[in-house]
Amino acid sequence: MKLEYTISQDAGGQRLDKFLRRRLAEMPLSHLYKMVRTKKVRVNGARADVAQLLQPGDVVVVHGAREANPDLAPAPAAQRPASDVRQDFAVLYEDAHILVCNKPAGLPIHAGSGISGDTLVDQARAYLERQGLVVPEGEFKPSPAHRLDRETSGVVVVGKTRQAMVRLTEMFTAGEPKKTYLALAKGRFQRDRGTVDLRLAEHQQTQASKQQRGVNLQEAVTHWTKVAGGPEATLLELSIETGRTHQIRRHLAAIGHPVVGDAKYGDFTFNRRARSAWGAKRMFLHSSRLGLAHPVTGKRLAFDAPLPGELAEVLPKAGVAWSPTRPHPKEG
Repeated sequence: MKLEYTISQDAGGQRLDKFLRRRLAEMPLSHLYKMVRTKKVRVNGARADVAQLLQPGDVVVVHGAREANPDLAPAPAAQRPASDVRQDFAVLYEDAHILVCNKPAGLPIHAGSGISGDTLVDQARAYLERQGLVVPEGEFKPSPAHRLDRETSGVVVVGKTRQAMVRLTEMFTAGEPKKTYLALAKGRFQRDRGTVDLRLAEHQQTQASKQQRGVNLQEAVTHWTKVAGGPEATLLELSIETGRTHQIRRHLAAIGHPVVGDAKYGDFTFNRRARSAWGAKRMFLHSSRLGLAHPVTGKRLAFDAPLPGELAEVLPKAGVAWSPTRPHPKEG
């Protein structure tokens, strides 16, 4: 049996061995290299080299892959039709390389333990498939380039092409994009702005690592500006220099002003009162703006996600007088 792949525009530029490793993931690496050496792998009918760079339109043929490796994973089962996948997010921007979503609270970005139902990954891919984007099996699939907590709403950028995703990953790792959040915090703030520069324990550190080298503390910096105040809560605009897990939530809790409705780090008695008196049914944290350079063209872009209605309705009940005034440009 032979396997045949035609290299798409998006898959071009990869080394042959990396291309095959993604498609023959169950095959031992040593066996894959042996197949290339023994001419079982051909590119455009010619003998292949593991390090050769594939070009769009190249045809890669692998002879005897399944016979030589019976444990090779079978072809994946058919996925749920895109027409059956709902769309809970709004589209803020889209071009050939990126899709910018306004994620609602409650929609997880990725699958994980304790998560059932659709994720933003599922919904974004189904949306793009309905728009006519067909991704061959084994090729790069559109994926979010960064994360938001499940209960945090707002701007999320999805990379549609491998080229865009590689650059987006570099940008977010380096902290280049400018992220702005809105949060309603418990209590009143005496100053108009400030910075929380407080190292945070690594969220995913294993118990074995803690025992061996102690708790790993990571640099974390959050800047806040008071937008509007009420008798018992303050609306803040926040920006972060680092992207630690739950950074804003942990930092605000650490200075005694937890996010209203935060079930993990918040004031639980206060949250119950806010839910009853103000209708605060979810955590009041929203990714309101994201500015970054386009990963392919370099053009400066800025995306704004309006404050969701269920959060905006809380503010007057909490005695916080605020109305959105910022424009929503596509370039910034």
